[in-house]
Amino acid sequence: MGNSLMDTYVQVFANRSVWMESAAIEQLHTTARNLQGIRAAVGLPDLHPGRGYPVGAAFFSTGRFYPALVGGDIGCGMALHATSLRVHKTSPSKLEKALGVIDGPLTEALLEEVDMAQLQALAQRCGVATAEALQQSLGTIGGGNHFAELQAVDTLYEEGALDKKCVHLMVHSGSRGLGGTILREHVERFNHDGLAAATPEARAYWQQHEAAIAYAQLNRSMIARRMARALRMELSLVLDISHNHVQRHEWRGESGFLHRKGATPADEGLVVIPGSRGDYSYLVRPASERDEALHSLAHGAGRKWARSDCVGRLKPRFSLADLQQTRFDSAVVCADRELIYEEAPQAYKDVDGVIASLQEAGLLTLVARLRPLLTYKRGAMQCC
Repeated sequence: MGNSLMDTYVQVFANRSVWMESAAIEQLHTTARNLQGIRAAVGLPDLHPGRGYPVGAAFFSTGRFYPALVGGDIGCGMALHATSLRVHKTSPSKLEKALGVIDGPLTEALLEEVDMAQLQALAQRCGVATAEALQQSLGTIGGGNHFAELQAVDTLYEEGALDKKCVHLMVHSGSRGLGGTILREHVERFNHDGLAAATPEARAYWQQHEAAIAYAQLNRSMIARRMARALRMELSLVLDISHNHVQRHEWRGESGFLHRKGATPADEGLVVIPGSRGDYSYLVRPASERDEALHSLAHGAGRKWARSDCVGRLKPRFSLADLQQTRFDSAVVCADRELIYEEAPQAYKDVDGVIASLQEAGLLTLVARLRPLLTYKRGAMQCC
């Protein structure tokens, strides 16, 4: 059985400047209506249609939870590091040359920093992968909208929150293929019906879910470390947050489960909300006492165009060289010719509108604005 929308809290946070597809809002309402036990559904300003369920959304349920609402990239999130590099001593071209190619398995030197016993334990907990398979993907960014970006502090809204002289490193990646394997196994067994709380099946998924989150965090850490080694810089972690997960949660007096599918926690301290590779990113302080957005914020700008539309829309207007440099004169490193069009800044919403929507709702305060110096997605572009 589903739910009556009259009994379910459904809210979308977006001002008039934010592009919002009706299909995304329809998906949000359909999910709230059709999945048993959903008490609340929130669309953040980066809301856009997904495969069956919207991205940029949070859902609260009681009695049961839904792995499909987490999606396949369990633990996907953002890490932000301060580095020992100085902005005035570097440039996008210098960074690109020094960084080289950081795809593929980790080098032996970096593997010495990996706790193989931890990898083995994660493989055993998730039950669908070997330690060797996890090792092969460890420290790699992956495709889609994942990236690592070296940034300069453009504006400080809270004095002393970041060092303006330092280059910062933001890493956006997840559990690579592990989360997808876990979801496929679950859907094959249970379809999209979810799992009743406290059942053996729920406990089994929870164990896999926690292993995938731990692997995603380790993966972001190793991406940062391999970049630090290549650029001969030191790192200091500012934050690491997940935006694809399910958690036990209390909301308005009820105990249940909070699903975030492309939504950033607003109850875990500072968070970073990135724009596209050609736009600013924002470090923000969530208003943690506010519950109307299910203790969640946007996880980025959000897509404006479907991936399948991007090449046709953009190729007549922009060459590959055009898309390898942004309006900030920052560099974009991407060897995949389709991906560089799919992830073009034009395919995303305006991050300033996303941030303004959350500000107007009283859900955050600004801490800092960062601009890109170099965005790394995949390899180095080969000449035609």
